[in-house]
Amino acid sequence: MKLYDKINAGQTYMIAEMSANHAGDLNRAMELIETAAAAGADCVKTQTYTADTLTIDSDAEAFKIHGGLWDGYVLHDLYKEAYTPWEWMEPIKKKCEECGVDFLSTPYDTTSVDYLENIGAEFFKIASFELTDVPLLRYVARLHKPIIMSTGMASEEEIQDAIDAIKSQGNDQIILLKCCNAYPTVTSDLNLSTIPDMKKKFGVPVGLSDHSLGHTAAVGAVALGAQVIEKHFCMSRKIKNPDSAFSMEPQEYKAMVEGVRDIERAMGKVFYGPTEAEHDEYNNRRSLFVVEDIKAGEKLTETNIRSIRSFNARGILPKYYDEMLGKTAINDISRGTPLTFELVK
Repeated sequence: MKLYDKINAGQTYMIAEMSANHAGDLNRAMELIETAAAAGADCVKTQTYTADTLTIDSDAEAFKIHGGLWDGYVLHDLYKEAYTPWEWMEPIKKKCEECGVDFLSTPYDTTSVDYLENIGAEFFKIASFELTDVPLLRYVARLHKPIIMSTGMASEEEIQDAIDAIKSQGNDQIILLKCCNAYPTVTSDLNLSTIPDMKKKFGVPVGLSDHSLGHTAAVGAVALGAQVIEKHFCMSRKIKNPDSAFSMEPQEYKAMVEGVRDIERAMGKVFYGPTEAEHDEYNNRRSLFVVEDIKAGEKLTETNIRSIRSFNARGILPKYYDEMLGKTAINDISRGTPLTFELVK
């Protein structure tokens, strides 16, 4: 499993969320894994549920969706359309292993937890909607495997309750993902500034589960300290399914990974002074120079010395300018000479 290897090495762990983007085709699911790996993903994630493990088959008003991407759906029908057949999970996991990426899945009830445990899942994802399901959190936590948990809609108290539930089972392998459960998420609802606050407040690694379009949010999140990025991934948005509209195509995911790796390099470390690349420029900064010929015994004045730029030669720092005014030249000093303490008395 690459998860903690990446995080401990200071690299961002990149999750490609397959979700419903297989559109009911196992061959496409396999193609998605190959393509995600080639695009730089560290992990491919599925969701392990059936419509009946998530809700009941009812067209009562309480189960009808009004507005948004899935307007008009009855919940049971939406989940029935979007789900990944459980018998696919083992071949998907095997394909992930062949492609060198981690397999991760989101369980939604105890039966799906048991199923994933039986096929050798190394860690688990908890969705935002299940963050408040404390009995489910305890059930997953008892396996003592890492848990990545999205926090969309959750208050500070609810997040702490979820963490406490997991830790109550002796499991402290927790990673939180900042998330907004709007599909797609508009930029103004991202609130990425929460990421460093979450790290400080809850004392665990934090990442971003991103449903916005493009990769600006992902790169910005990494700059703010995100250690995991989760993004929906599809072969093409033209292959319609419940998740395609807010999913990244392969070239977009690859560009996001490249952007994240670039910002990781740019973040670097806390450092002051000239870098190795700036070494040649260091001596070109402003310093004090003689700008008119000065005779021995002549005083330094505002006319004959100045703070100027030069190339690969340096006088003393400009902060000594006032101190040098009125001092006397020991010998003749020609115009263009870097001014040093040894030249005056």
